[in-house]
Amino acid sequence: MPALVVGGAGLMLAAWGWPAERLGLGTSRLGLRLVGGLALAAVLLLPAAARVSAVPALPGALAIAAIVVSIGEEVAFRGALFAALEEIGGAPVAVIGTTLAWTAAHALSHPAEFLPAVAAAGLLLAMWRLVFKDLVGPILAHVIADVAL
Repeated sequence: MPALVVGGAGLMLAAWGWPAERLGLGTSRLGLRLVGGLALAAVLLLPAAARVSAVPALPGALAIAAIVVSIGEEVAFRGALFAALEEIGGAPVAVIGTTLAWTAAHALSHPAEFLPAVAAAGLLLAMWRLVFKDLVGPILAHVIADVAL
């Protein structure tokens, strides 16, 4: 568990030096952005709703690790990497590049048949980031999904 927490925190270092607003972490319209995050989480949880069994509960230490890793991944992928790719090649490069990088990063920890769902989630979160210039919604959605799934 400690390695996961350290790894998640390490991912957050990717945002070092970027202004909060450029990462989608400004404070304007925060209430709407939180509601949007809940809506995104509902979409990400659809695969779990289709399962017959109940949603598993994570033990406390694993839940904490999942939260830190979720936040770290969002700050790294749809925060810093998105901002950098957008500067280099515009919105299409940022959306496609972060979706591909996100999916590749999950290839070692997820079965191959699950990777299309990972890619779809990455694309949804990247499009939210692009359209709303927001990272709060994707962070909240990712945390809820990882803790629930």
